[in-house]
Amino acid sequence: MHIFRDKRTLVILFGMPIIQLILFGFAIRNDVEHVSIAVLDHSKDHVTREITQNLDASKNFDVVGALHSRSQISDLFKKGRVKEVIVFEPDFERNLTRYGHANMQVVTDATDPNMAQMSFEYTRAMMNNFQQRFNDHGQSVPIGIEPKISMLFNPELKSVNMFVPGLIAVILMLVSALMTSISITREKETGTMEVLLVSPLRPYQIIIGKVIPYMVLSLVNVVTIIVLALAIFHVPFNGSFLFFGAEALLFIFTALSLGVFISTISNNQQTALMISLAGLLLPTVILSGFIFPVSSMPLALRVLSNIVPAKWFLIIVKGIMLKGVGLAYVWKETLVLAGMTLLLILLSMRKFKVRLQ
Repeated sequence: MHIFRDKRTLVILFGMPIIQLILFGFAIRNDVEHVSIAVLDHSKDHVTREITQNLDASKNFDVVGALHSRSQISDLFKKGRVKEVIVFEPDFERNLTRYGHANMQVVTDATDPNMAQMSFEYTRAMMNNFQQRFNDHGQSVPIGIEPKISMLFNPELKSVNMFVPGLIAVILMLVSALMTSISITREKETGTMEVLLVSPLRPYQIIIGKVIPYMVLSLVNVVTIIVLALAIFHVPFNGSFLFFGAEALLFIFTALSLGVFISTISNNQQTALMISLAGLLLPTVILSGFIFPVSSMPLALRVLSNIVPAKWFLIIVKGIMLKGVGLAYVWKETLVLAGMTLLLILLSMRKFKVRLQ
């Protein structure tokens, strides 16, 4: 009877399993769908256009652009607009019909090695189906198309290059948001917050005093992770350490603001813990692109992933570490994190003042 009278307990008992089932059921997928690709067609003949149309018509790929030179490929990958580029050689159709063979290259963004490999396998399977249909039409010379793969930014397909940036986001969320929310909530639960509120300190001074230690600890964690990643796992770092530190500090502020906001809506540590685990840890692992590609998720989850700060931070970290990009390539993600931080700070301050009244 006590459990059924406690609405928060009911939400945890029945809401958490439903949320987990939906998230894991829809987000955990081994297939790849709606991969954004571009085409560099040096031939521009009937066969290459038909192949491009077949790729675009499938649920696995979305052809989002046509390139004019190879120099555009790296720039598109750095901007995150495409994950794969198909390159057709000159005289593709003539070589195919006369000699039975034509060259085709598949260039992939290997910052996510699993997705890059699966995307290439789907491309190769579609080429096999196309050449089978082509041969069934009674060609005098049987054709063969064997795509050649080229991996950019992670040619050895090391999984650690993908997991290290994700671990940075997860650890910062745990240290910054989770511990901050529990720390401030513990002050309210034990009654020491009232002592602070009657002191000459202003509310923002109390909050700053609580979050500064976790900000310092988070920065120490970032430095430790990067040093271990470089020294032990040999993860490449092609960007600016100073720019990376600035972006990491911005994400720490976002996580700290989120932790403060959770503390303002929680009455005890248990509630703060459950909200943090359900609202921070699961989305950070599942909806950020840390393990599972966001592009393969249903539309509802892709939209929901936009409010997960770790998603934007992962794009920034992978861009800096693996691609060596600067602010010109990740300015949008930086603005999103800054906007989230400002919004959470304003909401926290407003909620804090309401509780004082």
